[in-house]
Amino acid sequence: MCKKVFNTRPELHVNTLLSEMVGQFRDKAQQEASSSSSSELQESKPGEVLCEACTGPKLKALKSCLDCLVSYCETHLEPHLTASRLKRHQLIDPVENLEDRMCMKHDKPLELFCKTDQTCVCMLCSVLDHKTHEFVPLKEEYEEKKAELEETEAEIQQMIQKRQLKIQEIKHSVDLSKDDADREMAEGVRVFTALKESVERGRAEFINTIDKKLKTTEKQAEAFIKELEQEICELMKRSTEVQQLSRSEDHLHLIQRVQSVNSAPPTKDWTEVNVCQPLYEETVRKAVAQLEETLSEEMKKLLDQAELKRVQQYAVDVTLDPDTAHPDLILSEDGKQVHLGDVTKNLPDNPERFSLCVSVLGKQSFSSGRFYFEVQVKGQTGWDLGVVRESINRKGEITLSPEKGFWSIWLRNGNEYKACTGPSVRLSLKCRPEKVGVFVDYEEGLVSFYDVDSAALIYSFTDCSFTEKLFPYFCPYLNEGGKNSAPLVISPVSVK
Repeated sequence: MCKKVFNTRPELHVNTLLSEMVGQFRDKAQQEASSSSSSELQESKPGEVLCEACTGPKLKALKSCLDCLVSYCETHLEPHLTASRLKRHQLIDPVENLEDRMCMKHDKPLELFCKTDQTCVCMLCSVLDHKTHEFVPLKEEYEEKKAELEETEAEIQQMIQKRQLKIQEIKHSVDLSKDDADREMAEGVRVFTALKESVERGRAEFINTIDKKLKTTEKQAEAFIKELEQEICELMKRSTEVQQLSRSEDHLHLIQRVQSVNSAPPTKDWTEVNVCQPLYEETVRKAVAQLEETLSEEMKKLLDQAELKRVQQYAVDVTLDPDTAHPDLILSEDGKQVHLGDVTKNLPDNPERFSLCVSVLGKQSFSSGRFYFEVQVKGQTGWDLGVVRESINRKGEITLSPEKGFWSIWLRNGNEYKACTGPSVRLSLKCRPEKVGVFVDYEEGLVSFYDVDSAALIYSFTDCSFTEKLFPYFCPYLNEGGKNSAPLVISPVSVK
């Protein structure tokens, strides 16, 4: 370029400026080429099969060749799609460890499944080592195994759902337990608060009693002291008179006055007079005994209230079943009331109907768990209430007893309450219940009756053995000349 001749070889140096310029152009060209390749070819991601033919950054493999035992990206796969010799190679979706898909003995692809030995084999194996065995193509076995896996997956999902439901059930149980604990805690605090208030009242009454006794004693003592002080004052006046008379030198005056001075003044004999000392120890004993009795009654009342509230949580909706009602009974349209009518209705004598005993059952049956219902009995002089098993006798004379399938109590003549235990047990009630609550715990074998208004337990059948459905049982009894005309009423449960 400069047309200059050198006679000897000059010492050549790198042109730094040109070298840097060339380097910049080269880097830019490489970046553009790399960018162009990235837009056309997808680079691999973690966990994906890599192209084994890439010398630079490993790209994602598009296919694997079972003949070459190599995985190829889109670019390196091109010869297998164009070259006639390579087109005969078997291509599959990209997989790792291609060597594991070859027969270790014959170095052929594993294309068959030997059902006899339950193993994958190549074509040579099928004619050499497994000649008499049963074979299917891998795809057929694959479909069968896939179907089995789907069934297994369905079973696993079902098991998961069952366990998830169990978790929800357990959590629900915990929530219920928490609710029960909170309710019992609140009820316990209420009971202990009431007992504390009762103790405070007893303490106040005791202190008041002691104060009254002390004030009575003090008042009596003050009266005695006042009377004694008056007598002392009179005696001191008489003493002054005696002293003055004794100093008199008038003979006649002394003789005339001595008799009146010597006469006894109007005083009391104080020998047997004492201030009454009250027995405070007796007061303490009586107060403690009274407090103990009060606390016992209060505690029983509060515990009965708590127990009634607990069983009322299991209230159920009960209605009367007209198909079981005796023909003389009249049921309300809503199935909540029953009383004895004056006319016997012409009804079919179906097996469920009572033919002689004027009784009726509830529609609802119970074969597990707990249930509770309330019946108003106000104004009645006779009734039967309870639960019965499904197989009870409903025709002719009926004996109310657990052996016959009846767990009930009754009222007769307005004031005779009995538990039908076979023989019956007379019940002593403090007051006539106007509403009776019936509670059943099927698994525990318990049937309890409550006076709802006083929250008092009337009677409990325990250790019962229930094996059948249980039905609520109602009998309004005889009319008794109009004295027992009020109906039995199934009442809504109201938790106080």
